[in-house]
Amino acid sequence: MAKSRTSSPYGPETRVSVLLPLPLEGLFDYRVGQGLELKDGDFITVPFGRRDAIGVVWGPGGEDVAPEKLKTVAARLDAPPLPSESRAFVDWVSSYTLAAPGAVLKMAMSVPAALEPPKPITAYVPAAAPPEVKMTPARKRVLEHLKQGPPLTAAEVAREAACGPGVVRGLAEAGVLQALSLPAAPPPKTPDWKRPRAVLSPRQTDAANALKRKTRTGGFSVTVLDGVPGSGKTEVYFEAMASALENGRQVLVLLPEIALTTQWLHRFEGRFGAPPVIWHSDLTEAERRRAWRAVAEGTARVVVGARSALFLPFPKLGLILVDEEHETSFKQEEGVIYNGRDMAVVRARISDAPVVLVSATPSLETVVNAEKGRYGTLHLPERHAGALLPEMGMVDMLDSPPPRGQWLSGEMRRVLQETFAAGEQALLFLNRRGYAPLTLCRACGHRFQCPRCIAWLVEHRRQGKLQCHHCGFFSRMPDRCPTCEAENSLAACGPGVERLAEEAADLFPDSHTLIATSDTVTGPKAAAELVRRIESHEIDLIIGTQIVAKGYHFPMLTLVGVVDADLGLTGGDLRAAERTYQLLYQVAGRAGRAERPGKVLLQTYMPDHPVMRALVAGDRNRFLSAESKARRDAGMPPFGRLAALIVSGTDEGSVDAAARDLGRTAPRVQGVQVLGPAPAPLALLRGKHRRRLLLKARKEVNIQAVLRDWLGTTPVPNRVRVQVDVDPYSFL
Repeated sequence: MAKSRTSSPYGPETRVSVLLPLPLEGLFDYRVGQGLELKDGDFITVPFGRRDAIGVVWGPGGEDVAPEKLKTVAARLDAPPLPSESRAFVDWVSSYTLAAPGAVLKMAMSVPAALEPPKPITAYVPAAAPPEVKMTPARKRVLEHLKQGPPLTAAEVAREAACGPGVVRGLAEAGVLQALSLPAAPPPKTPDWKRPRAVLSPRQTDAANALKRKTRTGGFSVTVLDGVPGSGKTEVYFEAMASALENGRQVLVLLPEIALTTQWLHRFEGRFGAPPVIWHSDLTEAERRRAWRAVAEGTARVVVGARSALFLPFPKLGLILVDEEHETSFKQEEGVIYNGRDMAVVRARISDAPVVLVSATPSLETVVNAEKGRYGTLHLPERHAGALLPEMGMVDMLDSPPPRGQWLSGEMRRVLQETFAAGEQALLFLNRRGYAPLTLCRACGHRFQCPRCIAWLVEHRRQGKLQCHHCGFFSRMPDRCPTCEAENSLAACGPGVERLAEEAADLFPDSHTLIATSDTVTGPKAAAELVRRIESHEIDLIIGTQIVAKGYHFPMLTLVGVVDADLGLTGGDLRAAERTYQLLYQVAGRAGRAERPGKVLLQTYMPDHPVMRALVAGDRNRFLSAESKARRDAGMPPFGRLAALIVSGTDEGSVDAAARDLGRTAPRVQGVQVLGPAPAPLALLRGKHRRRLLLKARKEVNIQAVLRDWLGTTPVPNRVRVQVDVDPYSFL
């Protein structure tokens, strides 16, 4: 935790405490050098070991280091200081997750290049009195393009003139072109909140006005915007964004699949006349540098990003929106382990700003918080513009199995044929990538397993390979069994989307099919092309995984078929039923979103499961009530607390010994129970052996204090890693 902060500057020879973006505990004291004046949040360079490191002034220094041992701050960087809200957020996340403060700071300093002012841009124009030089065709094209327009960089004019940048620089060296130093890239265009909004229904208008009041008034609040798919939730919260912009504040929007939100970005630009600033892992380094700097300088008024956008240095944050708040992809499972939805609420509280949690299927944690009055709720129970919710149906696969070796029931084939005959589109949903989840030898029973994980290799027949979906290992599909060397004995077990596409092509040879998975939709450009092809009706049948389950609006898509609705219900996951309900409800919401009515058909071997009954009956509240009672009776979240310790390393013996030691020193505290150690379900992952301990506690227990005491009394060898996951979502 940081020491108490002061707004007073630190002059020469005073001490400052500095936080470095390194996985180390605590702060480091330095002396302020002559001619330097610092304040809290300043980015500085300091000597650290044999190198210089970039850190942040975190507060006044202490007195426990002798003056002669203090090193001197080398320089202050020309960047806006890290805001006090960001520093408080780093402290809070560190304390809650038990991660080193420097490891959290590293996420807030993820673009070190942005701490230097952007370099001026060199552009070229024709010289006023150019000398006589030999003119080649390429040189002539360069001059023609520059005479017709504004100054251009060497790369820009070379692209326009179809030549190399060297041609441009050669003309400049010869004096034919004049070099100009232009300011760096202009700030992002400000979204225009005064532009006309969409026509809202009375219910939407009431919800929008409620959000606008909270945004205009300011102050911390949490509101759940709960609406069925197609109810216009996005247009409603756009009005809250407009209110924040009117007040001169910044807005952060968190989306679970930022690289796949083409339609959302188009809607935003249509509403506000300018694109938002985007933040996600697919950006180039230059794009990340510009985005980070624009946020820090306050010129980025609206940022839409993945969970890591929470750590951007907003100086004027006035509203946070978490769309699809129930999505598990908001949980970061590596490094600093945190839940983006929960941290968004904390970030809003620190900034004294409203936060809106948006979903058609709110998480049980959110529902319980709303029931207890901690969160407000706005409900949109109807689709916009008179569109009806889709008709839900179910096929009992035990009574109506498909032909052997096939996966589509007779009823699914019939409704697909009717859909195509009507000139409409269909979506088949199967949350399995590749061709088949398992390949085995019929002769000896050999199963293809990843050498680095306890996981089967998935066949990707179109690429001719077997791949692990956990670590990325792959190998060529062999011609014979590696164990018994039998030929033509390898059998694909179970369906993936590729196998489903193969079956659909045999059944509907005249229909155009597209596979949409993370293997085929690899970023924003691929997502935009996917949307274009579906909207232009180049595609009749989409076969996809969960990336097509949310957010998309295709007016001609009237049928959603779920091929294996039971897929997520096994495995002992605490949230298995809730996740399955959310996923299937969301994918069902893609059907019939315009004037054409929609239909959803679930293929299931468990027709009496509460999830299936709730989906078909449209009774979400009954399902949530039953799920809530089961969790409460078991003392599980959100009615109890969980924390996991994941012990891992390359040496299995050392991992087992460390896990046993942690088990022996487990806390004996009232209201706390420790389960394990036990091998993790993925006991070998990416070449590391893994053991798990699970701490279960009553709601009122300070679980972080218990964990600190436990870990502080149990030494762990350096070759073994112990990760702490407070509020775990994954139990693998």
